[in-house]
Amino acid sequence: MMFAVGLAACAVALVLALVRAMKGPSAFDRLLAVNAIGTTVILGIALHGYVLGRPEFVDIAILYAVINFIGTFAVLKLFGTGGLGDVGGRVRPDIGADDDGGRS
Repeated sequence: MMFAVGLAACAVALVLALVRAMKGPSAFDRLLAVNAIGTTVILGIALHGYVLGRPEFVDIAILYAVINFIGTFAVLKLFGTGGLGDVGGRVRPDIGADDDGGRS
C-alpha cells in the first residue's frame, strides 16, 4: 500500500515538473524543472529498491544524484559564461599586453 502511495506521489511530481519544463517562461525555470525530474527519478529508484529489498538500488540512486548535481552545475556555468572551458568559452584578447599585436 505504501509503495503505491509513494509511486503515485512520484508520478504526480514528475508530471508537474514535466509541465514546468515545457511551459517554463525562462531557461532557469526549465533547468529547475529538469533538476526536479532528476530528483523524482532518484526517489523512484530508491523506493523501488526498498520495496524489492535490494539495497544496491540506493547506490545507483546516489550515483544518479551525483550525476544530476554535476550536470546542473555544468548547465549553469554554460548559461553564465557561454562555455564549459577554463576561460568561459569566449576567446578574449589580452588587453594591455606588452606586444604590439603582431605589428613590428
